Amino acid sequence: MARPFPVPTRFLPVLLLSTLTLLSLPCRAAEQPPFHNAPATAAKLANPYSGQATAATAGGALFATNCAGCHGRSAEGSGNIPALAHGATQQATDGEVFWFITNGAVDSGMPSWGALSGEQRWQLVSYLKTLPTAAPATTATATPTTAATIDAPPPRAPFTDFRYEVPGTTRKITLADLPAPYATSSAGNSASIVPRPAGVLPQAPAGFKVNLYADGLATPRVIHVAPNGDVFVAESSAGRIHVFRGLTADGKPERSEIFAAGLTRPYGIAFYPAGPDPKWIYVGDTDAILRFPYRSGDLQASGAPEHIADLPHGGGHWTRDLQFSRDGKTLYAAVGSASNVDDPDTTPGEKNRANILAFDPDGAHLRVHASGIRNPSGIAIDPSSGQLWCTVNERDGLGDNLVPDYITSVREGGFYGWPWWYLGSHQDPRHQGKHPELKTQAIVPDVLLQPHNASLQIAFYQGQRFPKEYAGDLFASEHGSWNKSVRAGYEVIRIPLHQSGKAGGEYQDFLTGFVLPNGQVWGRPVGVTTAPDGALLVTDDGSNSIWRVDYTGK
Repeated sequence: MARPFPVPTRFLPVLLLSTLTLLSLPCRAAEQPPFHNAPATAAKLANPYSGQATAATAGGALFATNCAGCHGRSAEGSGNIPALAHGATQQATDGEVFWFITNGAVDSGMPSWGALSGEQRWQLVSYLKTLPTAAPATTATATPTTAATIDAPPPRAPFTDFRYEVPGTTRKITLADLPAPYATSSAGNSASIVPRPAGVLPQAPAGFKVNLYADGLATPRVIHVAPNGDVFVAESSAGRIHVFRGLTADGKPERSEIFAAGLTRPYGIAFYPAGPDPKWIYVGDTDAILRFPYRSGDLQASGAPEHIADLPHGGGHWTRDLQFSRDGKTLYAAVGSASNVDDPDTTPGEKNRANILAFDPDGAHLRVHASGIRNPSGIAIDPSSGQLWCTVNERDGLGDNLVPDYITSVREGGFYGWPWWYLGSHQDPRHQGKHPELKTQAIVPDVLLQPHNASLQIAFYQGQRFPKEYAGDLFASEHGSWNKSVRAGYEVIRIPLHQSGKAGGEYQDFLTGFVLPNGQVWGRPVGVTTAPDGALLVTDDGSNSIWRVDYTGK
């Protein structure tokens, strides 16, 4: 069933009808659950700066400094952080939002911002309420400083932080290494995004060279290469798909075009059918699977997108990655939870979320392929075996070193624990005593990562340019923590598969250096793929760039 182009026009009648309905039925607001369990008294608080443009402007500056590192420059959210420009935040009263900013929530991992003055918190509320029409928040006020390096004690192995991430370092976390829940407090440590200092580049292992492939993008996220070698990138905040072609002598694309625009936070990209001549490009919007007609070499969409299937959406994790099975008969869609730890038994909004869903290529025959996966933010098919893999943002609020994110092969019908259990038979204390029958069913993932890393896209290395021991290995982008006392992640890692398709539990730091010694962040890796020439391409939505990693050693 085709829908108009550009896509957002499809919402206009629905939005108008919804607005009229809400105006005519104000009692409905009382039927909605309170915003993050805010007390009734919070809803009655009045914003003394409501409607004041100066307050909203000041709030935007506060947001850019304190909040954009987690929620995104335009509050679009990240792999494990909800967007704020729509949904529950916009439906809540000013007082409820003020209350939540003030108090935070352990269960959701939201830190308390009570240290800000009351005026500043109201300014933040004022800014948030302008988000549907506001210009993107700017980080112009955040500039690199010469502050001293962080002097926190070294982490206890096998856990680490950005100070000790060194390209080529091998790490392995096992179940025996897990601390007890609440062994440490959960921190609020969002990133202050600063401009990349002159001369600073990501760091790769010896023999590799990194250069800037493209910049000036709008939240570049998932990246894939078409069979003809064109590079497709989802610019999520801009609602568009960008395409690059060719490679100049200095490692830049020869041509840049917008393939499609007017999308709703696009993320996943998949070509169908497999082979040199796909006929469709599938796109995972936050609320639907779309597909564009495609002929090899198209740099702009030749027609309107076709609506293939609706996807669960709303608050919480908004990314929707896509992959086709190797035989082309199944389309997988990764849908993250709407929360940190809400019980699906009692939370209708969790229906068909925290799952990898499966469809026929035409969108029919919806089924759950695997469940209990809090946020499967990246999925990929091993081209040699056809095995589906995913990378997962696990839950927060249990301490600095719980719960590790993970990368794993995915079993059809498998259950991975969320929200009652984690990493096998470890029960989340916030659901003590629930679903004991699932204790032995929760699967232990293949590779445990640093907790709160926010692991996003994964890709199998398919080039010939890297040393032969890299053949078939997995690469994964670690967007970086926001609630760990000292930052972790902000890197690209390698999962050795030993030319066997099997992981041994270890991973290696591969591309690091996105955090300055003082803890300020200039880059956040998101997407990763093998370039047509065998180099590695990495998107970075901190500096809004794409990096190219080439091997020049012997």
